[in-house]
Amino acid sequence: MAIIKTENLTYVYGEGTPFRKVAVDDVNLEIEEGEMVGVIGHTGSGKSTLIQHFNGLLQATSGKIFIDGEELTKDKGKLRDVRFKVGLVFQYPEYQLFEETCYKDIAFGPKNMGLSDEEIDKRIRETVKLVGLDEKLLDKSPFELSGGQKRRVAIAGVMAMNPKILILDEPASGLDPKGRDKILGLIKEYHQEKKNTVMLVSHSMEDVAKNASKILVMNKAKLFCYDDTEKVFHRADELTEMGLAVPQITRVFNRLKAMGVDINDDVYTVKYGTRLLLDILNKKQHPDL
Repeated sequence: MAIIKTENLTYVYGEGTPFRKVAVDDVNLEIEEGEMVGVIGHTGSGKSTLIQHFNGLLQATSGKIFIDGEELTKDKGKLRDVRFKVGLVFQYPEYQLFEETCYKDIAFGPKNMGLSDEEIDKRIRETVKLVGLDEKLLDKSPFELSGGQKRRVAIAGVMAMNPKILILDEPASGLDPKGRDKILGLIKEYHQEKKNTVMLVSHSMEDVAKNASKILVMNKAKLFCYDDTEKVFHRADELTEMGLAVPQITRVFNRLKAMGVDINDDVYTVKYGTRLLLDILNKKQHPDL
């Protein structure tokens, strides 16, 4: 069963005004439970508007949304429960830290769920390990931490609610390369351990290619495609036409193919590209293998 499903989902900003704009246009989508989904699209494509529907922050102008089999807009009284089920981490989440200590900040969500102090404490300590922070930092003010540590505390606050769906909007934005790799690596580890559905919104094709098993592409408010990562990057020319740059490694191998090099597979990660090149070179050196 799909954990997220939309039927003819449409959202219009400024309806009835001269500033009317369709931000999400007739989107039909099904995302299976446990998927790691990359969400990409140029600025203004509708990707951020789309994800804000999944925890009820935005109400659809028309169409339906189902979360874990339940229609989201059917009973507005259940929106609070849905928001515990769908955790949304906005871009630069560290700006939303406000408590005296990291412990209290991470505890904020679980506490609002009505959990016992014992369960809250357990979740905090489990989540701190998941995001790679030392427990000694829990008694410190979040404002004493580095930028990367603050972001991990903010993400931990959402993870501690143990949502069935975790959506992160540009979680590595503004970080240096080391911090970027750290955050994305932790998110991937979280997905592998929890087996929950994770949606990663990013403008970086390299990040999406490295971490996502499926990719959702938005273009001009419409769903361009939702498919396996390799199948999406197989449509490199179409992605380029809509202003999206496929990973550099994909462009390199597409050029090699055009030059006549015998490469059957689509390449979208450096790791796989390296292995493929070594295999090609090895076969040239040892043609009988």
